[in-house]
Amino acid sequence: MKYYQRLKDLREDEDLIQNQVAEILKTTQKQYSRWETGEYQIPFDKAIELSEYYNVSLDYLAGRTNNKLGIGYIKQSGSEHNSAQNNSENKYNATPNNKGNKYNITQNNNSGNNSINIKE
Repeated sequence: MKYYQRLKDLREDEDLIQNQVAEILKTTQKQYSRWETGEYQIPFDKAIELSEYYNVSLDYLAGRTNNKLGIGYIKQSGSEHNSAQNNSENKYNATPNNKGNKYNITQNNNSGNNSINIKE
């Protein structure tokens, strides 16, 4: 699927017309139409705005996955967790904790462990 087809599908799912999306992106309807038809590539900053507006990942917007949350997201225990990569070189683990942070995310790789905490 071409990413510009995804733009049209998302817009139609929200019952919006091109002019309304153009206003959201602070551009003209004609310019938005060019992006949606694939005549021009959409600028990255506008793609980010659309992914935030539609609450989808950039991977989904670009047609790289059919999962609106993006590549590597799985559903676990009724909530969404990102387990992006899981191979021998990199491994990401998202685990709930009790320290006021919602999740600990740890990356295990050959050069050591990196971790971050995510608060809600």
